[in-house]
Amino acid sequence: MSPTVYQAFERIFEDFDISGPVLEVGAVSGPESLLALRGLKNANPKIGINLDEEITSADRTLIQCNGNDMSRFETGYFNAVVCNSTLEHDIYFWKTIKEIHRVTAPGGLIVIGVPGYAEMGLNTFAGGNKIVKRVLRLWSKLSNSTVLAAGSVTLGIHNYPGDYYRFSEQAIREVFLEGLTQCKVIRVMNPPRFIGVGVKP
Repeated sequence: MSPTVYQAFERIFEDFDISGPVLEVGAVSGPESLLALRGLKNANPKIGINLDEEITSADRTLIQCNGNDMSRFETGYFNAVVCNSTLEHDIYFWKTIKEIHRVTAPGGLIVIGVPGYAEMGLNTFAGGNKIVKRVLRLWSKLSNSTVLAAGSVTLGIHNYPGDYYRFSEQAIREVFLEGLTQCKVIRVMNPPRFIGVGVKP
């Protein structure tokens, strides 16, 4: 995970006092695990699920489990559920989102990060620089490529085990955070990574 993305998760959790059970969907065992966030220092137990490994350490437990079916967890058990860089690899991501909502307690926090895409091709990187925009328009005309002018910029394919999706900010708001309150979507980096935040009513 990019340090910039990790720092964005750190900033999100500064606004919440999370204690009690927490779940990371798509967890890893190293220091880049979201279960290691400073804002989760009072959380207990810290449980992570992934498709690969089961590990128990002093402060967390990783369980081999598919996010599409988290029936091993009670409805409304977790005070927070976090997920990052996982749903693009989940062929049935909507099942995982439904399960995330189910296992989150009323008043619990849901935070989901995914790769997105940026509109307007290379113009995305120009920002407000008029000279760069002109150069990009000229390059697009000379190369006879509308993709350079209006294509979608996105994170490169990274199979693990497959790489199926990129998501728009609208998808985060209307699909991932549907039915939640205090919703916001944060855009990090370019090509964008979107982090959706919401509280279960």
